[in-house]
Amino acid sequence: MPSTSLARPATILAAASCAVLLAACGTMGTSGPSAAPFSQSNLPPAIQVPAGNQVAMQAVGVGDITYLCADKANAPGQTEWVFVGPDAKLMDRGGKQVGKYYGPPATWESLDGSRLTGTQVAVAPSGPTSLPYQLVKANPAMGSGSMTGVTYIQRVALQGGVASAAMPCTAASKGQKQIVKYQADYIFWKAS
Repeated sequence: MPSTSLARPATILAAASCAVLLAACGTMGTSGPSAAPFSQSNLPPAIQVPAGNQVAMQAVGVGDITYLCADKANAPGQTEWVFVGPDAKLMDRGGKQVGKYYGPPATWESLDGSRLTGTQVAVAPSGPTSLPYQLVKANPAMGSGSMTGVTYIQRVALQGGVASAAMPCTAASKGQKQIVKYQADYIFWKAS
């Protein structure tokens, strides 16, 4: 039978380790002094946010992208998977939901009720099976909260989201939908 005096230091050490880990998770995804700064240096120049802006918030979008098999624009008799819109939860770096991302139109909404849409400025390839990097210029926010004052949104660190070639879009399958899982980091910028 173990001595309680020997077990107590191990229990205290384990509790302290958990407290340090939880404290670290609590600061992830914030833009305060304890947050790791976000660097654009490894991103394609086309999607880099102009000088005069700073990171205000970071979120991880986890969800689905819907595609519709439809006629290809300006190509009679041809079909393609057409992007319909996203449906994702926005999570902080600790895994807590802080908002949602949905569309059309593409809308980022905080749990505080503030939300915004935007206009795509640029995209750049990120990988063969992932959505492209994206830079969006934000429209003025609706409601008051964390989305107020956001100037740009970057979509980075992409995983998945591209329509699968394993499910072909043909004249016979027009009107069918394909839902694809994806994950991306959304970096929200405000004027500095």
